Amino acid sequence: MGGMPLNDMPWWRWRSNVRSALHMLSDPAFQQNVWLAGVEGYGDVTDAVYRLVEDTWLDNWSAEKYVGTIFRDSQEAALVDTAVLRVLRIMHQVGPDAPVSAYVDHQGWPDAVRAARDAHVRMAASDGDDADAPPRTLEVLRIMTRAA
Repeated sequence: MGGMPLNDMPWWRWRSNVRSALHMLSDPAFQQNVWLAGVEGYGDVTDAVYRLVEDTWLDNWSAEKYVGTIFRDSQEAALVDTAVLRVLRIMHQVGPDAPVSAYVDHQGWPDAVRAARDAHVRMAASDGDDADAPPRTLEVLRIMTRAA
């Protein structure tokens, strides 16, 4: 999130939270090395899901509703919708307080990761960022969303 300024979008703070969540949900190496290893500072799967849907209510309606405010176009919105549906399906099956291993061992997790990756890559490219850079800590996200 260092290329194009995110604050060119009206609801850029929400965009930042969605991007952070998708980034973590889309990176199996991060999930192994950080979430499963219990590294502090990044939250867990449940934290990422809440960042994805908490302010946006994407668990209740389509991302299309936010084209022009959070999402740049309908393609971004469609990719986010797919990722949200796949991740939430797993969360509802394993429970929001399940350990990280319950998510990553779920038979649908690879599809959810792939959908999150597609959305993450599209949004990162739209913002001029490197989709393959490691996810930032939640503290860095807080600092970024306070600035502007």
